[in-house]
Amino acid sequence: MNDTPLNLSSDDRRSEVKRRQFIKTVGGVAAASSLGSLPIIGWANEEKSKKKKTKKKTAENYVHYLYDSLTEKQREKICFDFDHKLSKKVANNWHIVPQRIGDFLNSDQQELVRKILQGITSEDGYERFMKQMKDDDGGLNRYSCALFGDPEKKKCQFVLTGRHTTLRADGNSVANQALGGPIFYGHAVSETERPDHKGNVWWHQARAANKLYKALDGKQQEKALLSGRAPADSASTVKFKANPDAIPGLAGSDLSKDQMKLLEETLKGLVNMFRKEDVEEVMTCLKKNGGLEKAKISYYKQMDLGKDGIWDRWKVEGPAFIWYFRGSPHVHTWVNIAHKGRTEV
Repeated sequence: MNDTPLNLSSDDRRSEVKRRQFIKTVGGVAAASSLGSLPIIGWANEEKSKKKKTKKKTAENYVHYLYDSLTEKQREKICFDFDHKLSKKVANNWHIVPQRIGDFLNSDQQELVRKILQGITSEDGYERFMKQMKDDDGGLNRYSCALFGDPEKKKCQFVLTGRHTTLRADGNSVANQALGGPIFYGHAVSETERPDHKGNVWWHQARAANKLYKALDGKQQEKALLSGRAPADSASTVKFKANPDAIPGLAGSDLSKDQMKLLEETLKGLVNMFRKEDVEEVMTCLKKNGGLEKAKISYYKQMDLGKDGIWDRWKVEGPAFIWYFRGSPHVHTWVNIAHKGRTEV
């Protein structure tokens, strides 16, 4: 194949040879456009591969493959030091680099990016993200990605950005963080959606949260429902509070067993969009900080679409856990989950 996106100088030829050897090893990644896994890599021959048990590839495996496939000129544009300031940024609509995946990466590399996204999400989450990206900006190839660090040194983070997206694959490289750091996801069926949010891939999460609200008694609803301004639609929303007692809303410890079960169902509806190991890390972080009993849930009267009492904006927050769902005028969701909050760092 000859779809390298950049003309190579003599300085780049060594990298290009390495890239082509990689592509040959992979064996035509672009052809694997279904949801199946990539061809088995690195075994001596086909007969041996049939006998040897296949180990499932992780998102980080595909990050490594992508890194190895890049030319020197490509690395100059999308590869950075591990601690570069861009690696920590989260926003609702941005491109971490100007280069778009579909224009800058060749077809095999584009497929690897898709496999990374598939690797950090559950089956259901992957389908929702793919639809969201298609609706919001024409598909994954309209988005941008960057790599921080070097997979060979076991310290690397991949970041995917674009409209309504900041997602990460870090292989536990980033200290103290679940999901690689603060993330963002959203969806806009229209700029201002109807109260039922028909077609929005994330509205089911709000339905679960509102089911919990309806199960609260009058006094609990008074604590949970806030009449002031909702949190800012910005990265400042996911900064942990120095004093967890200052977090507004209804405490999980004030819920009955049945209500706690509904809160757990709401949390499950949030985290099950991601791969199993990330869900497990999220739950570990939550447990370390007192569990849902130490978290507070709040609902906001502001921007209640249709004035129907089905709250479009709500938040679950604990000492080291923030999940803010801003469902009006369309969905923006800010997330930050860590092993330690500000008071312990």
